Amino acid sequence: MINPMDKPSTMDDDHFHEECAVFGIFGHPEASRMTYLGLYALQHRGQEGTGIATMDKGRLILRKAQALVSEFYTEATLNDLQGLSAIGHNRYATAGGDSERELQPLTAYFSDGSMALVHNGNLTNAMEIRKDLEQEGALFTTDVDSEVLVHLIARSRGSGLVDRVAYALGSVKGSYSLLALLPDKILGIRDPLGLRPLSIGQLGDAYVLASETCAFDLIGATFIRDVEPGEMVIISNEGLESHRLFPRREDAPCIFELVYFARPDSQVFGIPVYVSRKRLGNRLALLHPVDADLVIPVPDSGVAPALGYSEASGIPLDMGLVRNHYVGRTFIEPKQSIRHFGVKIKLNAVPQVLRGKRVVVIDDSIVRGTTSRKIVSMLRAAGAKEIHMRIASAPIVSPCFYGIDTPTRGELIASTHNNEEIRRYLKADSLGYLTVEEMEDVMRECRSDSQNGFSGANGNFCNACFTGQYPIPFTQEERLQHGLFDTVPPLQPLLFPLDEME
Repeated sequence: MINPMDKPSTMDDDHFHEECAVFGIFGHPEASRMTYLGLYALQHRGQEGTGIATMDKGRLILRKAQALVSEFYTEATLNDLQGLSAIGHNRYATAGGDSERELQPLTAYFSDGSMALVHNGNLTNAMEIRKDLEQEGALFTTDVDSEVLVHLIARSRGSGLVDRVAYALGSVKGSYSLLALLPDKILGIRDPLGLRPLSIGQLGDAYVLASETCAFDLIGATFIRDVEPGEMVIISNEGLESHRLFPRREDAPCIFELVYFARPDSQVFGIPVYVSRKRLGNRLALLHPVDADLVIPVPDSGVAPALGYSEASGIPLDMGLVRNHYVGRTFIEPKQSIRHFGVKIKLNAVPQVLRGKRVVVIDDSIVRGTTSRKIVSMLRAAGAKEIHMRIASAPIVSPCFYGIDTPTRGELIASTHNNEEIRRYLKADSLGYLTVEEMEDVMRECRSDSQNGFSGANGNFCNACFTGQYPIPFTQEERLQHGLFDTVPPLQPLLFPLDEME
């Protein structure tokens, strides 16, 4: 469970982080291997742990570890994971929850049979429910909010596990794309607002469920459609059944999935991700034109919008920044201080491209601003004459409580600084963002053009990180728990010293 108030700052890692990826397959002779490949394709959604559970004639088999997908699964491991159905999970660990026991799938054993569960998202009332359950004698073995669901299922009414899962979900609030592996079926469920993505595919006679469609491409599965908001699909030997758990209401899929999280070759919420990011760049060029010599992306997430900006503006694109794709999760810093080491280990400027040039730098977002400031400094040191920052999203002013690991509100530079103050802090020559309205307009255009597998009721999105307007109301207790205030708390003065903004 994510609580931004509990996490320390990581100043050299200035992006939002995904919480996890889910993948499931039913009715395939190599279910564990297909799940391994699916998780490999979804590695970008979580790098701190991975796990697979399979069901073999009613027997649940589980393997998980704090490792990358490519590091953990071996031939021997996958041979152990017997069965025709499997679910898997990749996790991004938050502070205070990085032990192996926190990894998913979670497993439970009921009189109706065994169950494994994986969850992408965040239950905003989990702490409240957990407190009530503990007072009634429930014992928890992890700190993850998904375990609350296991206890609710155990206490739910119903004639079988499917009914009990459905009944339990009536007690929770928040975001979830959920897979449950049962003895003879797999359940795939999205929350009523559809905040987190979940897609259905088919591989021969087998059905597949995944956070993103890029997982289907790797294993050769065909994309069918998205699981609808508030829908539960049941995959069994009888095929695929659909059940609506909640009345249809206003959808609110996470717009940041399209801006940054999803792989460019995926389709999410019925929208091709690459196309949407390129069009964000098109719109950015129209909204914030500048007289410049080059457009350069901050790789990798800035590449598609940079192409769009270049296309719409007529300014040529070049790679003035090069990304090191082989950086591991940790690295040993030298004892002697190296300026901007944390950024340089991942990005390096190309003087031959930049020297004497007026450059437009395209990035997907600015969170704290620390990395963007270091990039501007690096580009100037490489000889750039002018640096114009252009951001393919709106200013981020609020943390997310729906399954994305974000800094606290006071650490988000745009929550307490205006555009000019941010520009001065970055030491850029100019700075331009998209508006929330422009972003959503682009996404609606892309959805309208695509109409591939989307059955949403409206064109709305969750834009809480850009507006502070959360689509799921918080109780007063939840507001206190998540550190939500009616007024913005003052920014810590040591984070952005005024003398550094000159």
